[in-house]
Amino acid sequence: MSSALREPLSGQRALVTGGTRGIGAATARVLADAGAQVLVSARTAPADSPFPVITADMADRHQVQSLADRALAQLGGIDVLVSNVGGQIRRPGALQFSDEDWQQEIDLNLLAAVRLDRVLVPAMLAQGHGAIVHVSSGAARIARPSSLPYSAAKAALNAYSKGLASEVGAHGIRVNTVSPGLIGTSRIAELAAEQNTDPNAYTAQIGKSLQIPLARAGTPEERQPSSSCS
Repeated sequence: MSSALREPLSGQRALVTGGTRGIGAATARVLADAGAQVLVSARTAPADSPFPVITADMADRHQVQSLADRALAQLGGIDVLVSNVGGQIRRPGALQFSDEDWQQEIDLNLLAAVRLDRVLVPAMLAQGHGAIVHVSSGAARIARPSSLPYSAAKAALNAYSKGLASEVGAHGIRVNTVSPGLIGTSRIAELAAEQNTDPNAYTAQIGKSLQIPLARAGTPEERQPSSSCS
């Protein structure tokens, strides 16, 4: 097998936000395994990250701008952008969220991607190619009252992604969304702890309510065995 087939992303430069744990970390590993040069961002840099980390709070517009500028400087350009960072505030009901809650959810789950694209897409246009993946959520379609701003922000991200794809597709740039369902990450344990619930019981409860056919959470590493990056 040729090296081109083993490493279809050889020479490509990739940035993954929220890339030090969960889905983001798994994505970074897949890209690296395919030959890409990978840079990740996180709010706090772990000591054991296998990839260079730029620290940034993605809910802060100034830090998003700094991340984009530093990523371009370090990599010399971006070929693959995975906007994975996200998070949700939980309240007892839909009307319990303050304006500040709503703004924080929109900043992190929608505007972080918009602001990053605003800086990095022009560079992709200049080079004539690029791939953007916005990590959305199944919550965009199944909105829960206890995390409604998150669902609304992810639904808006889907609409934004479609509009951006329509604009830049003719210039060699692909824009896609990925909408994971229930994934077993450390965040599940955190949410279970917030509700004083066993993580396994919490996962089973959500899985039942979502009618997941496999009756279990997915894992960040799961993908079709025959799949490849291109």
